[in-house]
Amino acid sequence: MPSSRKSRLAAVTAMTCSRAPLVLLFVAGVVADILLPPTAATVGRTVAIRYACLALLLVSSITDLFDGFLARRWGVTSLFGAVCDPLMDKVFFVAVFPTVTTMFFIEGDDALGALALCFTILHLLRDLWVVTLRTLAAGKAEMKANFVGKLRTAVSFPIGIAAYCHIAFAWPWLPRPLVFALFIVGLLLNLYSAYAYTMRYKFAVVEALHSK
Repeated sequence: MPSSRKSRLAAVTAMTCSRAPLVLLFVAGVVADILLPPTAATVGRTVAIRYACLALLLVSSITDLFDGFLARRWGVTSLFGAVCDPLMDKVFFVAVFPTVTTMFFIEGDDALGALALCFTILHLLRDLWVVTLRTLAAGKAEMKANFVGKLRTAVSFPIGIAAYCHIAFAWPWLPRPLVFALFIVGLLLNLYSAYAYTMRYKFAVVEALHSK
């Protein structure tokens, strides 16, 4: 493999794998923010931590936009990348959504916290269900994500970022009703995505039910 191709493959792989440490640093920053005593002396540090957390989320989301694009553009797609990319997406969601949900409850917004909790649980259950369906259909059908699945993943990133910004910064252009609406859209997309994959792999479920 030419050195230029090796370096491009390494860059794309690093970009994909960077999402895990980035979101873990985000969680660590949120924990530090929560534990930091709310005094006049800590206001500046709290604001700095929150902007650092936002930067981590944004960079993590950007890597999801560009790693696959660059891999295809540079001709360095790989089996590792195809498997690792959706895994890193799941790391993002597993870390970010429970963290944001906890923040809502800590800040006393129980209604939005309950909605975020429902969204988080449904999001994770949908992923587990799709993995189960693909396991049953392995070797019998196409395993690539469909349009609804890709849309659901793409929308989930801005939902997580918007929810964090709302609770961390209380920006007036990101009001509570908008965050509510984003979670509702996310809930509906998760439900429809689960339905679409169920219909796609229904044959495999039927076969498994009747196999000995």
